[in-house]
Amino acid sequence: METTSGAVAQAPAAEDGPQVSSARRSIDGYLRAPFPWYGLDEAFTGRRWLMQVGTAADGAVEHGSIGHGDEPSVRNEYVAGDGQDARGKFTVVVTVAANPDRRSADGTGLLEATSVSSAAWLAGVGLLSCTWPQMDHSLRDDWLEQQTETAWVLADDLAGEDWSTLSLPVDGVPTSFHYRESEFGWVLAGSTEQGVHLGAYGRGMSAYGLAFSVVQDIAAYA
Repeated sequence: METTSGAVAQAPAAEDGPQVSSARRSIDGYLRAPFPWYGLDEAFTGRRWLMQVGTAADGAVEHGSIGHGDEPSVRNEYVAGDGQDARGKFTVVVTVAANPDRRSADGTGLLEATSVSSAAWLAGVGLLSCTWPQMDHSLRDDWLEQQTETAWVLADDLAGEDWSTLSLPVDGVPTSFHYRESEFGWVLAGSTEQGVHLGAYGRGMSAYGLAFSVVQDIAAYA
């Protein structure tokens, strides 16, 4: 799936830098999407916020993410002195347009089709982008590259033993998801009846009690 640098799957920001840039707040890309956005349903009453959209080379919006709960922080793994986890509790929902193989805008080639594996990979790398172990800066790029490749391998083998099946409501309809847990959090991926694939990742919030629904007013999240 070809995307621009606005994609969810991106390298983490510097530990001491701002955790959320103004670009993440932009609603323009969300409004341009020709598909519905998904988030947690109304049972979730906590904070929601926009993250980023990913676009194809021709500018078409292909996917994007909506956050729920505490905004993820990678600044410190634990609160100094008391050992408490300071990374927050969150769930991020990734919506991916279900596209078959299709011509690029200039007609020179085919763009890669999207699938449940696309959603699983975006969710897996999204989790990595806000969670990584404390390590020397010189090792972090190599670690991230290795883990990103691992996320792709896992996403490409949804029938493998690393995944289990989890049924969760989507627009009130029980829907089967591929689900896995790791030391960094959890990831799941599935498809909806609205022509999109869903990915999700989180930490500190159990995936087992979640339910998803179409976002009725995306502007309310900006």
